[in-house]
Amino acid sequence: MGENKPVEFKKHTSIVIFGASGDLSKKKTFPALFGLFREGYLDASCKIIGFARSKLSDDDLRKKIEPNLKKPNGEKDTEKVTQFLQMVTYISGPYDQSEGYEKLRKAFEDHEKENKVERPNRLFYLALPPSAFVSVCKEIKKTVYAENGENRVVVEKPFGHDLDSFRELQNDLAPLFSEDELFRIDHYLGKEMVKNLVLIRFGNTFLNAAWNKENIQNIQISFKEPFGTEGRGGYFDEIGIIRDVMQNHLLQILTLLTMERPVAFDAESVRDEKVRVLKAFAPIDTNDILTGQYGPSEDGSKPGYLDDDTVDPKSKCVTFAAIGFKIQNERWDGVPIVMRAGKALNEGKVEIRIQFKGVPSGMFNEIAHNELVIRVQPDEAIYLKVNSKTPGLSTSCQVTELDLTYARRYKDFWIPEAYEALIKDVMTGDHSNFVRDDELDVSWKLFTPLLNHLEGPDAPTPEKYAYGSRGPKNLVKFLENHDYVFEDSNLYQWPVSTPGVASNNSKI
Repeated sequence: MGENKPVEFKKHTSIVIFGASGDLSKKKTFPALFGLFREGYLDASCKIIGFARSKLSDDDLRKKIEPNLKKPNGEKDTEKVTQFLQMVTYISGPYDQSEGYEKLRKAFEDHEKENKVERPNRLFYLALPPSAFVSVCKEIKKTVYAENGENRVVVEKPFGHDLDSFRELQNDLAPLFSEDELFRIDHYLGKEMVKNLVLIRFGNTFLNAAWNKENIQNIQISFKEPFGTEGRGGYFDEIGIIRDVMQNHLLQILTLLTMERPVAFDAESVRDEKVRVLKAFAPIDTNDILTGQYGPSEDGSKPGYLDDDTVDPKSKCVTFAAIGFKIQNERWDGVPIVMRAGKALNEGKVEIRIQFKGVPSGMFNEIAHNELVIRVQPDEAIYLKVNSKTPGLSTSCQVTELDLTYARRYKDFWIPEAYEALIKDVMTGDHSNFVRDDELDVSWKLFTPLLNHLEGPDAPTPEKYAYGSRGPKNLVKFLENHDYVFEDSNLYQWPVSTPGVASNNSKI
């Protein structure tokens, strides 16, 4: 760790994107591959094949994906776009029958024979709903699996709907591919600030020494979206905010925040510690939650969740949740932890907020608590709110910050998108930022009883909150009950000096 070694990719890798005609492929997967190619991390000798049921030509697929290929260097990247698109071809076929896979095998074998590849390297990316995973994986194993080479299979979340469905999916996939060959992608683990958590924690003595119940008052992880379901409520009604972002994205962040120091920086050491801390989580107390569902905006310009024609008018679907967690181990026992997420809120933001305990009373009266804030998105930043003397002749105190805002500090760095970083990891066989089977089993054990409570016949009615608000009115009280101290907002103002960097004055 700490050395900037060049990343080596195998030339002539064969990549197939299943679900190539869908939005995920068009907006994320193909653009991520292009980003790696543009920056020199994907060799032009690689072959990229889109696979889907739609009847498309090679040029049809290229036209679909081209508008989403980012060109930060303007015209300099135009030639690279042309080169990349020539690497992309298309095969049409059903997901559960052999005919398309036979074409796929021939395309792979022709490519490998032409380039004299002795040990094939094949990457299968399933940009598909989970209902298609098993049939596609069976056909891959039967027809296009490289017996004498390397095979890597990427599957997208959700990994099941609850504990039983996850175990059923796992039991179907386990006989087909080894755990080393499977990459369960949670794109939050590819975000720059999430990937930075391990180094921030364990690479800085002053933070690591204070990372415990003796010094930390509470931990918050918050996810805020400024938009509602926008006509997709029927889909969201089956999922809810907890499955959508909390059981996966936010829980991944929480395990990295609270795990013990891994014995090494390799993938299995990191994932071992994530599983170990998950096993120390107390069962979620259904009395220690706050749920909400957004209604119309106060001015009436935005509809409520139940106004969506695709939603059952009696739906109790949770579009906002705040959940209290307790970790029963030596480091965290007694520290309140709150995970909260919601749609149709006042802003879009994902951040980690760690509030430290107050300084001893005596020489200071009502001095603010220190807070470490890690903003995952937008505008990545890490800042530590500290108390400092007001400049000049005054002896009063003010809250200021030690600020690492990436837009200012790293102007000349290429910061990869989450999918770019994760596909790079897949190609190099690094599992560090992917979810292991036992980790998913423990996480579903934790969340399934809560989901059963919220979706059963006696499900509680979520509190209404206005579209565009900060969330349910009881949120402030909920956070106060978890020992979060709201400071006087007049004592602290986040300086806005860089275009595009968000203000951070909001209390919640």
